Amino acid sequence: MTSSERAGTGFRFSDPVLAELVQGGLDEVEELLRAVVRSEFHPVMETSLHLVEAGGKRIRPLFTILSAQFGSTWDRVNVVKAAAVVELTHLATLYHDDVMDEATMRRGAESANAKWDNSIAILTGDYLFAHASALVADLGTGAARIIAETFSELVTGQMRETMGPREGEDPVAHYLTTIAEKTGSLIATAARFGAMFSDVTPEQVEALRAYGEVIGAAFQISDDVIDIASPSEESGKTPGTDLREGVKTLPMLYALEEEPGSRLATLLGGPVEDDAEVLEALELLRVSNGLARARKTLDEYADRARELLHVLPRGTARDALESVSEYVVTRTR
Repeated sequence: MTSSERAGTGFRFSDPVLAELVQGGLDEVEELLRAVVRSEFHPVMETSLHLVEAGGKRIRPLFTILSAQFGSTWDRVNVVKAAAVVELTHLATLYHDDVMDEATMRRGAESANAKWDNSIAILTGDYLFAHASALVADLGTGAARIIAETFSELVTGQMRETMGPREGEDPVAHYLTTIAEKTGSLIATAARFGAMFSDVTPEQVEALRAYGEVIGAAFQISDDVIDIASPSEESGKTPGTDLREGVKTLPMLYALEEEPGSRLATLLGGPVEDDAEVLEALELLRVSNGLARARKTLDEYADRARELLHVLPRGTARDALESVSEYVVTRTR
């Protein structure tokens, strides 16, 4: 049986029936996303649809729909709503992130803050959060509490990243906590929601939640490695973006531990704006033990994710989740 892979997500589906079921659910999520942002006030609808229609991999809805497939029955209507809730929340954070990062592009299109202005981008993000809250109310108080707690984690993670580690705090531990909150928390909720609206056991719900958190953080570490190790013609991204922005990612933090006072440490002291220095820093990072340690940490996260799946029944849905654990590692090689 041939395997169907969703480009850029790591999900491989060996069962065409499962692949069709997931795609059908995603199509319903797309319809719902467009429906809930409709407004009589055309400008707010235009700005809200800006990122909805820009596409994206819809990784979080994928986790929600797939996590609902481990029981014998699932509530399709509520799973689709839950998937839309997590995607609306994700999209809202992107509008806010672009303002904080002074971004000019998002998903191949002009970012909302560049196309309009910061105020419009912030208000649009708030509008999407409002609709996510309204939609989750249909799912009950338990789901509403979970998304509120997740939102709190997202904000905490962003503040943690913005403020940086406190004096005496381990920078690596600070970073790993930050990515668990900023990236892992919403993917964890996406997987948890799907499981909640099926007939799986509480133990399996928790396993899927934990898997989402670990694999979400693994995706970020994987991106960290790619930003340094992969040529642009392979990754489709310009290497050294984090260096230029002064963001200290995991390979850099490990390198700073390993080589204090070195030329590399000097370059990593702040944003690297000169093209020649960016290339120099990339060359030093690529041969540093910091990059090797980051790859090792990524392997450990992927292994942890796979271990968490052992309480789930074997089958094509579990195979699809395991394929993501493999993908976060192989995409960096």
